[in-house]
This record gives sequence, C-alpha cells and structure tokens, in this order.
Amino acid sequence: MGDEVGEVAVGADVLGIDACGRHGWVGIRLADGAYAGSLVAASLGALIQRAGAVRAIAVDMPLGLVERGPRAADLAARALLGARRSSVFLIAPRPAWQETDYPAAAHRCRELTGSGLSRQAWALAPRLLEARACWLADERIHETHPELSFRALAGGVPPAYAKKTWRGQNLRRALLAEAGVVLSDELGEADRVPVDDVLDAAAAAWSAHRIALGIAERIPAVPERDAEGRLVEIRY
Repeated sequence: MGDEVGEVAVGADVLGIDACGRHGWVGIRLADGAYAGSLVAASLGALIQRAGAVRAIAVDMPLGLVERGPRAADLAARALLGARRSSVFLIAPRPAWQETDYPAAAHRCRELTGSGLSRQAWALAPRLLEARACWLADERIHETHPELSFRALAGGVPPAYAKKTWRGQNLRRALLAEAGVVLSDELGEADRVPVDDVLDAAAAAWSAHRIALGIAERIPAVPERDAEGRLVEIRY
C-alpha cells in the first residue's frame, strides 16, 4: 500500500496538524524527519500560511466525503486499530454536513447510512468544513489519523493505552523519539496546547514525512472519490 519513491528531496520540511480545542490548530514541523518547531493558530489557513514552503501537510481531520454510506477509509482504519477502534468516527456523508443544525444533520445521516449522527461527531462540523476547504485548495494536504501512525511506529501493534492516560502519552512520545522525532521539553508556541494534541500533531508530521518520501501507507487499498474528484483516503 506504500507509494513509489518519487523525486521529493529527503530534507524537505513537512507539517503535521491537529485541532486543539480553544487554541484552534497546532502544527509540528519536521526537517529531515526531526523536530523543527511548533506553530499554533486560530485558523488552519493561517497556520499553513505561516508554515511557508513545506512539501507535505498531514491533518488529523476527515477531509474527503462520500455521498452515501460510511467511508471505506473509516471502516478500514477501525479494522486495523482493534482496541483503539473507537478513536475513528464513522464520518457522515457530505450532504449531512451541509445541514445547518444537528437534528437535520442527524436525520440526513440516517437517511444516507441507516445510522444516526452523534453530537460528538457533529461538533466536528466547523473544523471539518474548515479543513476540507483547505484540502480542496491545496494538494499538499492529506488526511491522516494519529492512532494509525502510532500503530505503524509500533510495528503494526495499536497502542495499548489511551492517548489521554499517563502511560499512553509516555508510550507515544517514546515511539516518536525512536523514529527520530524527539520533542523537546520546551516547544514554544505549543507549550500551552494539551499534550495529546501535541503528540497527535507530531504523529501527523511523521506521516507527512513518509508522504514526502513516497513511502506512506494508505487506506483503503481502493479509495473512493469525493464529489470534487479527490481520493477519500487516510495516509500514515
């Protein structure tokens, strides 16, 4: 499922991004696969603009949307993650996200999938639509999922502990360090961001580096297509 190695320079800077509550978005930048700084911005577009000339950007947010049924990418991710499968939402089809309130979106989702839409998933709407607009405008941007990245970092074994636990965070930081992504004790802008969001952004950056090198995995094996023609897939 990996890419063919292309002509991208090994030393190209990349960016991994995660949404981080009231802070907006946090980005971790890598150079030559090593930590090279953090960025925090209220809007995703502003963060990407501040990052400048990066070769690949991986964002922990659903980007491609299907017209009916669950996304094959989400089903494939859940199958790979085992005990961590609940970290993957089954993302509603595109028409549901075009509704203006939760009851209408939940009704539309049930029409198109046979299942409802949780309020937790609907709470993603502003960030999802913001990220999707950036994705449609910038081909450097790819969807990722940190738990898939951490599974790959651990040799195909999903993390045994949840990301908000002490052991889970220590495990994830250690996995990143073993791969050369050593997060310093002082991160600058990201110092005020919750630890799990920083770790997720760093895992996304690790995946962005793999995308830039042409060695990233992708699921599903045969991606669906978004209404705009782009592939609905998760890269890691």
